[in-house]
Amino acid sequence: MALRLHSFVESSASADVINKSQSRRSFVGRVTVRASADFKHGNRYKREQETRQEKRRKPSLEMMEEFASQLDREFAVANLERLFRQQAAGGDRPPGPGGSSGGPVRVAYQGSRGSYCQEAAAKAFPASSAACEVFACDHMEDAFAVLEDRSAHRAIVPAENSLDGPIDRNLDLLLRYPGVRIVGELVLPVNHCLLSLPDASRSRLRRVISHPQALSHCRQSLEALDLEVEEACSATEAAQFVAENRVADTAVIGSQMAAREFGLRVIEHNFQDEHLGGNYNRFLQLGLSDSVGEGRRMAYKTTVAFTLEGGPSDLFRAMWIFESRGVRVTRVDHRPNREKPLRVVNKGGERGNVTYLHYVFVLDVEGSASDATVKAALTALADIAAFTRVLGSYACTCHAC
Repeated sequence: MALRLHSFVESSASADVINKSQSRRSFVGRVTVRASADFKHGNRYKREQETRQEKRRKPSLEMMEEFASQLDREFAVANLERLFRQQAAGGDRPPGPGGSSGGPVRVAYQGSRGSYCQEAAAKAFPASSAACEVFACDHMEDAFAVLEDRSAHRAIVPAENSLDGPIDRNLDLLLRYPGVRIVGELVLPVNHCLLSLPDASRSRLRRVISHPQALSHCRQSLEALDLEVEEACSATEAAQFVAENRVADTAVIGSQMAAREFGLRVIEHNFQDEHLGGNYNRFLQLGLSDSVGEGRRMAYKTTVAFTLEGGPSDLFRAMWIFESRGVRVTRVDHRPNREKPLRVVNKGGERGNVTYLHYVFVLDVEGSASDATVKAALTALADIAAFTRVLGSYACTCHAC
């Protein structure tokens, strides 16, 4: 606009004052009109630019909103599919490594191939129900360690035999690994099988070999055979040795799983002696406390461990806390208190101090830890106990019933 004004003034220099004045007024008018026109044109251009930018921006926002909406739908569908997969797998299937529920369930069991614990794992996780990887742990503590480092989702360990009593070592390990919980219980009838090579003649058998516990369960049956009896550290290792070395004159007392694993023939099922109440093994299914899942709602048994300053004399108070609330105590056990092995009591006077061994008591009670009555009892127990820990709430599966 300044260039136009300068040019116009030079071209009008020869005009008179009046003409100059008139021209100046005319110029001002023209300049005003021109400036107004330019201003309007500039505004229109700016508005057109903003409109074009808005048109370009609007599809982008719409596309982003549509993408976000689609992403939300995809997440929702993925979550539904995950829930349906879990429901189809039984609802209590533990998550796979890294939190994924798509991988196979890894199940550890104590003992070697062909053990009764492997049979229990096969019962707890049948091959037809879900993808499952089962592997052995030769050392008892390994079954707990693989849970803790998440190499396994579940572990099967023996708890007790109805004739020989509890397996204390596993109870000690439960106390030592606070992150591991009991998430299931399995009771199976004992089936000791007399095993041999497939082509071995029963009349040519000279000896029977097995673990001392299995031999003690079959004492009367062994006497009827009138064969040499030898003890072995492991029945499954004995079965494997007979199979791999083709020992035709030796039979093994072992599980039906051992026969399957090592290609042996079952000469006789249920070779154990008959007992009035039967012979049963109790197994525990273990998992991490943060991977128990919705199956806890089915629990009807809870195991709790605790210590009492008064020792066994206060045990009746602990049991009464449950019984007075209608919660039945179904099992009582105790283990050495490894953190505080001695309990010193001052009797006063000439008697002075008396020293006792200190124990951790373990109770099984009916009901889930989430039940109101059980929860109230556990709270009251904590008031009189120096230490309490719920080892698990779980359901029992009994294949003998």
